[in-house]
Amino acid sequence: MLDFIYYPVSFILWCWHKVFGFVFGESTAVAWILGIIFLTFTVRGIMFKPFVNQVRSMKKMQDFAPEMKKLQKKYANDRQRQAAEMQKLQKEHGVNPLGSCLPMLLQIPVFIGLNHVLRAFTMPPPGGGLKTENYFFSQHDVESYVNAKLFGVNLGEAVYNGVGVVSGGATNVGFHWSVLPVALPLMIVASIATHLTARHSVARQNVASATPQTAIMNKLTMYIFPLGVLVFGALFPLGLLFYWLANNGWTLMQQRLVYTKIDKEEAARKAEAAEKRATLGPKPGQKPAAPKVGQKPVQQKKNQAAQTGTSKKVAKAGSAHGFAQTVPAKDGDSDGDKTPADTNGQNGSKDNGTGVPGLLKDSTRKSGRKRR
Repeated sequence: MLDFIYYPVSFILWCWHKVFGFVFGESTAVAWILGIIFLTFTVRGIMFKPFVNQVRSMKKMQDFAPEMKKLQKKYANDRQRQAAEMQKLQKEHGVNPLGSCLPMLLQIPVFIGLNHVLRAFTMPPPGGGLKTENYFFSQHDVESYVNAKLFGVNLGEAVYNGVGVVSGGATNVGFHWSVLPVALPLMIVASIATHLTARHSVARQNVASATPQTAIMNKLTMYIFPLGVLVFGALFPLGLLFYWLANNGWTLMQQRLVYTKIDKEEAARKAEAAEKRATLGPKPGQKPAAPKVGQKPVQQKKNQAAQTGTSKKVAKAGSAHGFAQTVPAKDGDSDGDKTPADTNGQNGSKDNGTGVPGLLKDSTRKSGRKRR
């Protein structure tokens, strides 16, 4: 029924067994163990890109976790609206929640397929007789696997055979204590590797985005799952325990590599943003040019009279700020040097005591205004 899983798994294992069988011998346990390990590496290499997408997706979800909490609180009584707003927020940030589950989902068929293929080496055919084939493996390969023993134990043996889902209908049902000395160290190391992998992943989580559900899940992955590997590892054949070890070892190294790369990208992005802010902002020690309190805007003088000779600046009484005002030049005054007659008895010449041409003497005091 699951031949679409069994055939690809057996083909990859067959290829690697041929490679290492050429070096160490096809009937040796080393060739089969290395074949299983590199089968794991091949599958994980295919899933490397989805794993990177998973890490990036989880990082983005942690960054906008506070916004998600606000939406959950805002639409606590409207689950449908809450789900719609959450989906909209994830779409805006380019996050696919299913992307974080894809690598794990892809590993499940491989685990099931490898367990069945390894079990099938020792299972007799439905009609009885000798085992002549096992998917991509020929009768010679089947005999090679059966004769390959690690410390006197076949790689397809488990501490306990009897659970139909795991054993795949094995005939030698019951406990096999001779397998325990070889399987127990593998079970312990596999359990420790599972714990370290989960611990390294949990350490990357953002504390601000933690929820009660996240805390429960972290405890499950860090303690319950490794304990399950230690207990239920007795049901798995030795070859599957090697797969579990290789899988966790790959995951641990892959996490370190990808997390280091993402951290460098994040540091470079922050440095670039800081450099951009420093470029746009004032230089260190430079004071911003802010206008003083009460300062009037400076008016630019127009020098049209000197250029055209059609107007000149003269003083005029009643000016609010004492600035000269422009009036048309009179006939016969083309040189622009003559000063018009006093207006309201005030003189606007240079001899007004101010020393500034065109500025009225004591104009602010006489007009009753106080200059600011």
